[in-house]
Amino acid sequence: MRIGVLTGGGDCPGLNAVIRAVVRKGAGMHGHEFVGFRDGWRGPLESITMPLGIAEVRGILPRGGTILGSSRTNPFGVEGGVQKVVDNLHTLGIDALIAIGGEDTLGVATKLHERGVNVIGVPKTIDNDLNATDYTFGFDTAVNIAMEAIDRLHTTAESHHRALIVEVMGRHAGWIALHAGMAGGANVILLPEFPFSLERVCAYVESRFQAHYAPIIVVAEGATPDGGENATVDKGLDAFGHVRLGGIGEWLAGEIEKRTGKEARTTVLGHIQRGGTPTAFDRMLATRFGLHAVDAATDHDWGKMVALRGTDIVRVPLADATTQLKVVTPELYGEAEVFFG
Repeated sequence: MRIGVLTGGGDCPGLNAVIRAVVRKGAGMHGHEFVGFRDGWRGPLESITMPLGIAEVRGILPRGGTILGSSRTNPFGVEGGVQKVVDNLHTLGIDALIAIGGEDTLGVATKLHERGVNVIGVPKTIDNDLNATDYTFGFDTAVNIAMEAIDRLHTTAESHHRALIVEVMGRHAGWIALHAGMAGGANVILLPEFPFSLERVCAYVESRFQAHYAPIIVVAEGATPDGGENATVDKGLDAFGHVRLGGIGEWLAGEIEKRTGKEARTTVLGHIQRGGTPTAFDRMLATRFGLHAVDAATDHDWGKMVALRGTDIVRVPLADATTQLKVVTPELYGEAEVFFG
């Protein structure tokens, strides 16, 4: 079988581990031939390919990013794009696709499967917001990077008697902020799922200073003040119609200084969370996903996504993973507009 492989959306540590596992098992044990599509869905849309054999995947396990490249290209947003993808797959003799990505990438995969394309999905996102899987690879690395930054900020906050704000990724889901904030001992954690009270945040800041300590606040980029509009900067829309956010940390610092008289500074981690080598957990999870994905393709079990359930890798319908986002809920962590640790 001739199988195409692509990585779409934002890059994250662990992508190369999936590619490596797919190719090594698929070619070595099942005799499949692989074609790498460059830059996400732009590859099949524009017929941009690269060789993808055992030689190409040697030594890539610890590397961040993706050797295939990525993009936020949406074939359904291009006139005639879907038919171009189908025609190019046919011309290239591609029997099936393994699509590695998050909500948007796998959303395209779901729609293509409904149109008769043989697709297997692998869940990837640092946000951990894909439904039907307990964890996505890339999340653990992002959390550890954010946690290490918080650890370092504690000492400089104490030295300068400042309130320090750490802005992390998370447009609609606050998993990174929650896990990194809890692990890093943050005093306030602000999530997109729970609009926050600015008055309560400022009260926590003042209480922390009264105890002769400096506060650390972790805020997800999509967090919003209670009863107010999104305070972040609107940087336009991507190809899937998502608003590009940024700036909530700086806005919050200004409000804290104005309301408390205390100096506040913001650190925006941004794409640092996506870069660098994957953690051991992400390497293992990504490798297991890749091994099971190629097995699903060998079984012709199309329209499925490999998922982590407990400690097991299972297959779930692609539609189950993309119909809604997995967000932080009160049942999991208690109903609160501000987490105070």
